[in-house]
Amino acid sequence: MSPASASPAAPRAVLAAAILASSLGFIDGSVLPVAIPAIRVDLGADFTQVQWLSNGYMLLLSALILVGGAAGDLFGQRETYAGGILVFCLASVGCALAGSAGDLLAWRAAQGAGAAFMVPGSLALIARTFPSATRGRAIGLWSMASGVAAALGPILGGYLIDAGGPPAWRWIFWINLPVGLATLALLYGWTPRLPARAGGRLDLVGAALVTVGLGGLALGLTYASEPAPPIARIAACFALGVLALAVFWVWEGQVPSPMLPRQLFRLRVFNGANLLTFFLYFALAGTLFFLPITLIEALGLPEAQAGSVFLPFTVAMALMSRYAGGLSDRIGPRLPLTLGSAVTGLSFLALAAAIGARAFLPGVVPAMVLMGIGMGLVVTPLSTTVMTAADDALAGTASGVNNGVARIAGLFAVAGLGVVASLAYRLDIDPALVSGGYGEPLALQSEAARLMRADALIAAFIAVSGVTAVLSFVSAAISWALLPGKQGQPQK
Repeated sequence: MSPASASPAAPRAVLAAAILASSLGFIDGSVLPVAIPAIRVDLGADFTQVQWLSNGYMLLLSALILVGGAAGDLFGQRETYAGGILVFCLASVGCALAGSAGDLLAWRAAQGAGAAFMVPGSLALIARTFPSATRGRAIGLWSMASGVAAALGPILGGYLIDAGGPPAWRWIFWINLPVGLATLALLYGWTPRLPARAGGRLDLVGAALVTVGLGGLALGLTYASEPAPPIARIAACFALGVLALAVFWVWEGQVPSPMLPRQLFRLRVFNGANLLTFFLYFALAGTLFFLPITLIEALGLPEAQAGSVFLPFTVAMALMSRYAGGLSDRIGPRLPLTLGSAVTGLSFLALAAAIGARAFLPGVVPAMVLMGIGMGLVVTPLSTTVMTAADDALAGTASGVNNGVARIAGLFAVAGLGVVASLAYRLDIDPALVSGGYGEPLALQSEAARLMRADALIAAFIAVSGVTAVLSFVSAAISWALLPGKQGQPQK
C-alpha cells in the first residue's frame, strides 16, 4: 500500500491539488493573449515585449520541465510540487505589482521556472497515489477539469478587463494567490509525504545549456520581426543558440544522469511523434496567440467575447478525445493522428476566411469547433504513442520530452510567426498614414488610419493562418509516414 493510500481522503486531496495547481498554469497561458491589448495600453509595452510575455514563460518552462520531473524523484513529489507552486504564486504577485513591461517580463519568466516544477508533479502525484485500476479515471478527471479551467479563464479575464478597464489585467495574476494557497493546504493537510526515489542527480548544466540555446534562437526570431531587423544581432543570437544546443547534445551523451537520454532518438516512432508534435503545436500555439489580439484590435470585440472563443474549442476537443482514445486502441494511432492534423489545418483555413469576412458567430465559432475536433483526434493517440514507443523504464521520460517539445513549439511559434505577422502587416499599410508596426498601440489618428490598421491586422492573421495550416498538413504527412498503423506495430 502506498503512503498516500493509507488515508481514504488522500487520493481525493491529491486529485484536487493536481487539478487546482494545473489550472493555474492553464489559465495563465490561455488568458494572456486576451489581456495583451490591456497590458500594452497600461504599461506601454511594444510588440517585442508582448511576445516575450509569452516567450519568457515558455522558455523557462520548456528548458526546466525535465529537471522538474527529475527533482520530484530525487526530493519527493509532494515537496517538489509544493515548491513549484510557491515560486509560481510569488512570481504571480510580482506580475500583479509590476510597474513596467520589463518588470512583468522578469516575473513571467519566474512563473515559467515555477511551472516547470509544478506541471510534471501533478501527473506524477496522481500516478503514485492511485492504483492502476483507478488511475486512468483520475487522469481523465484531471484532464477534463484542467481543460475547463483553460476555457473559462479567458472569459473570466475578459470580463474583468471589460469591467475594470486596462488596469484590471492585474487581477488575472492576483487570482493565482488564493488558488495556490488552497493547493498547498491540501498537499500538507491531507496528503502524506511520498518517499523520494534513490539514485540519479539533477542535470543543471544541461538545463543551463538548453535555456541559452532555445533563448538565443527565440530572441533571434523576435529581432527578425522588428520593422528594421538588426541583422548582426540576429546572426549573433542564432549562432549562440545553435552553439549552445550543439554543446548540450554532446553533454547529454557524457553525463551519467542526462535530462535527455539520447537512446530515445534511435526510435523511429518516437521521432515521428515528436516531429508531429512540434509542427502541430507550433501551429496551434501561434493561432491561439494571435487570434484574440486580432478579434479585439481589428474586429473591435470586447475582451470577454474574444476570450469566449476558447470555450467551443475546448469543449469539442474534450468530447472528441474520449472517442479518439478508443479508436486508436482499435485501429492504431496513424489514422486518427493523420485525420486530426488535417482537420486542424482545415480549421485554420476556415478561421482565416472568417476573420477576413469579419464573421464572428457564423464563422469564427464554427472554425473553433472544427479545431477542437481536429485536436481531440490527436491528443490521446499522441500521448499513447509516445508512452508506448519507449521501454517502460523510459516511458515517463519519453512523455516528459514530448511535453517539452510541445512547449518549445509554442515558444518558437510566438517568435517565428511574429515575423510573418509583422511582414504581412507592413505590406498592407501606408506608413505615411499609419504610424507604428504590428502590435503597437495606435495613436489618435484619422478614421481612415484606423480602418487601414484593422485591415492590416486582418491580413497579418490570414498570413499566420496560412502558415499554420501548411504546418498542420505537414504533421498529417509525418503521421502517415512514420507512425504505426496498429498499436505497437510501426509502419514498415
